[in-house]
Amino acid sequence: MGRCTNHPDRETTTMCMKHEIYLCEDCLTCRDPEIYCKHRTSCPIWFVHKERRRAERKEREREGKE
Repeated sequence: MGRCTNHPDRETTTMCMKHEIYLCEDCLTCRDPEIYCKHRTSCPIWFVHKERRRAERKEREREGKE
C-alpha cells in the first residue's frame, strides 16, 4: 500500500507498474496512453482510463443526437 503521488494524504493500492507510482481513485488515468507499455494488458489504471473515455464518448454522442 502506498500514497497517491498527487495527493500524499491518501493511501491507495493502485500502482502504475511502468512509472512505479501510486494513484488514488481521483487520479486514475494513464500517463502515457499513446506509448507502448508492457503492463497494459493487466493494468487496472488502463482499464479505468479506457472505460472513462468510452463513457465520455457515449455522453457526447448522446448530447449530439438530442
